[in-house]
Amino acid sequence: MPRAALLSLHARVEGVDSAAWDDPSLVQLWGPRYNTYVVAKRDFALFSLGRLPDNERGRRRAEDMAARVNEHLDGRTLTDREVAGALGVGSAIRYAATTGTVAIRWEGARAPTVWTVAADAIDPVAACSELARRYLHIFGPTTAQSFARWAGISRRAGAAAFAALEGSLVAVESPLGNEWLLAADEPTMRAVEANDAPARLLPSGDAYFLLDKAERELLVPSPEQQGQLWTSRVWPGALLVDGEIRGTWRRANEIVRISAWTTLAPGQRDAVEAEARSVPLPGLERKIEVVWET
Repeated sequence: MPRAALLSLHARVEGVDSAAWDDPSLVQLWGPRYNTYVVAKRDFALFSLGRLPDNERGRRRAEDMAARVNEHLDGRTLTDREVAGALGVGSAIRYAATTGTVAIRWEGARAPTVWTVAADAIDPVAACSELARRYLHIFGPTTAQSFARWAGISRRAGAAAFAALEGSLVAVESPLGNEWLLAADEPTMRAVEANDAPARLLPSGDAYFLLDKAERELLVPSPEQQGQLWTSRVWPGALLVDGEIRGTWRRANEIVRISAWTTLAPGQRDAVEAEARSVPLPGLERKIEVVWET
């Protein structure tokens, strides 16, 4: 989501300011599993058409919804609530997103605005394959089934996307079993040294811990800590210290509350507080104040 995307960018890229998420090179859409995503504008088709259902019923549902949305908007920009209400479709309006013709803008406080765009001239199957490549680069080693679950597509489509990447994948054996890795990423995976940042505050839903089932156990072995990070409601952010998740955090206006799972050294606490105060959040009237919770 937009604010979370801003924090994810800040955790990885230098010079990110509070307006970075609104850069012309980025766009928003209802992406994987119809959640709100901020993606590179050039990748819009991958995150939309790349998820077009591979069965006739699902494809017709998406295309019919897109046609109704386009007809109602007639070149206008309205909120999704206005469009969905007029069409009487509720949240089903999001089915139109997989046609690559619906863009949105959401700042997190009000209903997102919606408008239609021309679909890119790319085959949906090719777009799905390229989306799988991006998924492998971020989440690999992984499997076709995990990709399908993340993208919200059928297992058949996920398997076909991985099959299309044959020749650019390496079979690996991980603690989770037989998985796949992009061949181009193998040198990075084998690298002994890592240049970990002293501290980072990853937002709720960040790709670093957007994991499922047994994958979570590899990142956070403790069942108790897993329950604190992956809650049944809105997830907190993850506190990353020297490359390891060491706790959670939440924010209310200018107050950042941090709950560390273990005792941090004074230098580590200083790094966490410095990172918290550096986040480029818009609309804050006062400086960030860090509160440590026990």
